[in-house]
Amino acid sequence: MTNEGESIVIEVPTSEDMRALGVRLAGLLRAGDLLVLTGDLGAGKTTLTQGIGEGLKIRGPVTSPTFVIARVHPSLAGGPSLVHVDAYRLGGFAELDDLDLDASLDEAVTIVEWGEGLAEGLADDRLEITISRGPAGASEQRAVKIIGVGDRWTAALRDLA
Repeated sequence: MTNEGESIVIEVPTSEDMRALGVRLAGLLRAGDLLVLTGDLGAGKTTLTQGIGEGLKIRGPVTSPTFVIARVHPSLAGGPSLVHVDAYRLGGFAELDDLDLDASLDEAVTIVEWGEGLAEGLADDRLEITISRGPAGASEQRAVKIIGVGDRWTAALRDLA
């Protein structure tokens, strides 16, 4: 059972808007934050992460880490690094644990794509973000549901809405 705090849903009409949402979200983030991203292939998880990276002013470019599993993007502005993980090919929590994310969790913003059911154990406070495609015919439209879990996010998401 999770301590679910605030929950918001944001309609995102285009990929540019998804990236802009990421930039806005980055304004709420700090070292030690964990984001667990869920959505179908091509839903916009990496596009959202690119916007977060832009907002955090990290060294890029941010691309899907599917084949390398995890990438670290250092900050160019003295802020936290971005650790971008793709858990799609991982066989379970043991393989995620082998990445030794605990070593950087307190010092970086960590984003785990395809992390639902795997990454929640990494932090008591986290954002669980689910990206869903819009109605048929609206090729780029997405609905982004953001759930703040834990005390850290109880009031923080109100600023994003």
